[in-house]
Amino acid sequence: MSDSRFIKPLRWPLFSLTAVAMIIAILSVILMFEAFPKRPQPKVGFIVLGDIKEPGWNMSNYQGIERACEEFNLPLLVRDKVPDHGGKCSEAIHELVNEGCSLIALASFGYAQDAKQTIADLPKVTFLTNSAEVHLRNLMSNFVRMYEGRYLTGIIAGQQTKSGVVGYVAAMPNEEVNRGLNAFTLGVLRANPQARVIVAWTGSWQDPAKETENARRLVREKGADVLAYHQDDAAVPDLAEAEGVDFIGYNVPLFGYSEHHLVSILCRWDIFYSDVLRRFLREELDADRISWLGVDRGVVMLSTYSPRVDVETRAVVEAARMEFLRNEVVFSGPLRDSEGNVRCPAGEVIADDTLLKKMDWQIEGVEILD
Repeated sequence: MSDSRFIKPLRWPLFSLTAVAMIIAILSVILMFEAFPKRPQPKVGFIVLGDIKEPGWNMSNYQGIERACEEFNLPLLVRDKVPDHGGKCSEAIHELVNEGCSLIALASFGYAQDAKQTIADLPKVTFLTNSAEVHLRNLMSNFVRMYEGRYLTGIIAGQQTKSGVVGYVAAMPNEEVNRGLNAFTLGVLRANPQARVIVAWTGSWQDPAKETENARRLVREKGADVLAYHQDDAAVPDLAEAEGVDFIGYNVPLFGYSEHHLVSILCRWDIFYSDVLRRFLREELDADRISWLGVDRGVVMLSTYSPRVDVETRAVVEAARMEFLRNEVVFSGPLRDSEGNVRCPAGEVIADDTLLKKMDWQIEGVEILD
């Protein structure tokens, strides 16, 4: 008879148990990924009115979103030279969606209105716009406080003018343009309460011939000795150089001009778009929440000054810039429009929502070129 004391129990080697555990763990991970497939990497679309190789609004916006996409390792698909009317924006949107874009930045004020139905028909796609004319759950109104830069340069223009007339060439009187024009005028009047700001409308974001004509009229007919503009090209600086008058650049550093180029308003679009992409990836973009970045976030700034801008003027501008860092605002009452109506009583400020959606008026001190 055998003695159970001499029967050795069956034992698995320790390394075998470890191997089995590892196999089970690997199979579990594989099954988990099959049950919950990895989300595809988001693609970002960008639609803009002009040529992305053209200095100004088009190039600066494109370079900003390009750098932001590189930061987050997101593919960027671009459609440029897309008109903001006639359904061309909708065509570009469909192309980008078919190529996998889940966020599309519409970099022209009129796109949202032109493509309203298309945007509504694509609820799973997030759209970014710089206007507030259209209200949809998947359309986010986000922009920069460019008007703060306008205010600062208005101070320079007001200090610089000898004739007391400052000319302003602008596309059309929508909320975006009015914000900039009104802030600029407040800056001019802060520096020179007797100065006049005369605006000449072109009716287009980019019409060099009309811009040149308007700028020339402001100089020769109205006596403007400082020019500013809200257009997508450099027609106004070119005319100012030819006429020998001072001018202020917009949205791009200008090179090759004389000292009559007093300063330019610049925008760090990469910071702006990085903020948007970060919130998009965290699923924090909200159609009911306006997000504006300005001087306080280092998004809006001024370029190097011309030697023609004296030390005293620079000090006044720096004091105004510090006010923004203390959360003081441009549009605080009392404010009246060009027809004398009270738009903001003393002791109050114009809220961001109103600035974005309801600034359909020009401030007291603005004149229109006939």
